[in-house]
Amino acid sequence: MPDKSYFFDHALLPTGWARDVRVDVADGTITRVTSDASREHAEHMAGLAIPGLPNLHCHAFQRGMAGLAERRGGGHDSFWTWREVMYRFLGVLTPDDVESIAAFAYMQMLEAGFTAVGEFHYLHHDIDGRPYADLGEMGARIAAAAQATGIGLTLLPALYVRGGFGGTAPNEGQRRFLNGPDRYAALVARSRAVVAELPDARVGIAPHSLRAVTPQELREAVATHDGPIHIHAAEQTKEVADCIAALKTTPVAWLLENVAVDQRWCLIHATHMTADETRRLAQSGAVAGLCPLTEASLGDGIFNGAEFFAHDGRLGVGSDSNIEIGAAAELRLLEYSQRLRRHTRNVFAREGESTGARIYAEALKGGAQALGRNIGPIEAGKRADIVVLDASHPDITSVAHALDAYVFVAGEKLVMHAMVGGKIVVADRRHRRRDAITARYRQTIARLTAAA
Repeated sequence: MPDKSYFFDHALLPTGWARDVRVDVADGTITRVTSDASREHAEHMAGLAIPGLPNLHCHAFQRGMAGLAERRGGGHDSFWTWREVMYRFLGVLTPDDVESIAAFAYMQMLEAGFTAVGEFHYLHHDIDGRPYADLGEMGARIAAAAQATGIGLTLLPALYVRGGFGGTAPNEGQRRFLNGPDRYAALVARSRAVVAELPDARVGIAPHSLRAVTPQELREAVATHDGPIHIHAAEQTKEVADCIAALKTTPVAWLLENVAVDQRWCLIHATHMTADETRRLAQSGAVAGLCPLTEASLGDGIFNGAEFFAHDGRLGVGSDSNIEIGAAAELRLLEYSQRLRRHTRNVFAREGESTGARIYAEALKGGAQALGRNIGPIEAGKRADIVVLDASHPDITSVAHALDAYVFVAGEKLVMHAMVGGKIVVADRRHRRRDAITARYRQTIARLTAAA
C-alpha cells in the first residue's frame, strides 16, 4: 500500500502530458503512476505537475553577500576582484550564520522550482583557519538547513590545499578552506555521518579546482571514490592561461588526459574550451555543470552549448553564487546566451521541438546524474520530487506550451506547490517554514551588516 497518493489534473510523464494522473508514493519513492485515474482516496493538487529540477552547484553562504559586489572598483573588475569581496564576507561567518543563510537559500530554491541541491562546500574551518572540534561542523550546518527546508541534498565537501597553480601557498582569505589529504579523507567520512539522518542524502567529493590541488593530490582524492566528483574547470581566461603556464595545457584537456573522466564527474562552468575539448568532454559521459546567472554576473563567458549538444553532451544547471535563485531563470539565460552568441533562436531544440521542454529534460537528466540521485521523470521507481505549476495563470495558454511559458515567460511565478520525497514543502507558493526561516535570516544579515 502507498503511504500517500496524489492526484494531478495534468502531469508531464516520460511519454508526454497526461490527464487525471494519480501518483502513489511509498517511502519517498513513486510506486505507481496512473493516467485517466480516479481522484478517490488521493490528495488533489490542482495544476500541472512536472519533475522537480536538481540544482547541481551551489555555494549557499554566498546568498548572504548577494548585491555586495556590485560597486565598481578602481581597476578592472572581474571574478578575481569579486573573490576578494567574497573572502571578506566569509571571514566573519559563524556556523549559526552559515546554517541561517543556507536555510534561506534552500527555501528560495524550493519556492522557485529546485527540489534538490548539490552543495559544493568549501567553508570548513573557524575564522582563524583552525578546524572546529567537530571537523564536520560546517557540513552539519548545511545538513541542518536541508533538513529544516526539506530539500534533497548531495553534500560535496571540497578539497582545497593550494593557493594557486604550481603549488602556490594559500593566502589568508583561503585559510578556512584548507585540508591536507589525510584530514580531507576524515572530512569526507564525517560528512557521510552528518547526512545519514537525511532522506536520500548523498555525499560526493569536490577537488575545488586544478589551481587548488596538485595533480598528485587530485589523483589520490579520486582514486578510491565511486560517487559524484565535482570540480571547477576553465571558468576564467586567467585560470586557463595560468594552467597552461603550470601544466602545459588547458584545465579541461589536462583532466581528460590525466584522470578517468567519466559519468561520475561534473565539470563546473567549463566555459573556455576548444572545439576538440568540447567534443571530448561530451563523449566522456561527464556532466557540464552550468550556472548561467553567476557566469554572466562574473563576466566569465558563454559555454559552447550548441557544439556540446551536437555531440550529445550532458548538462545541468546550478545557482552557484545565488545572486538570483530560479530554476527557470537559469534555463532561460542558458538558452538566451546561446542565441546571443550564435545570432539565432531555439538553439537547444530539434526541428519542431519545444525548446523549454528540451532543455528542462536535459537539465533534469544531467542534474540527477551529477548529484548521484534517483530523481528524474514522474515514473515508478523515482523519488517523488514534483513541482506543480499554476494552470490558471494567464501566461499558460495551453498545457502543450506550459514548459515554454515556465522557462521563457513567467518563471517562478508559476510555481504553486513543491514536494520532495512525497512530502509537500511548498504549498500555495509559500514554503511551510517561510516566516521562521526568513526572520532568522534577517537577523543574521543585520548582525553581519552591523559588524562590517
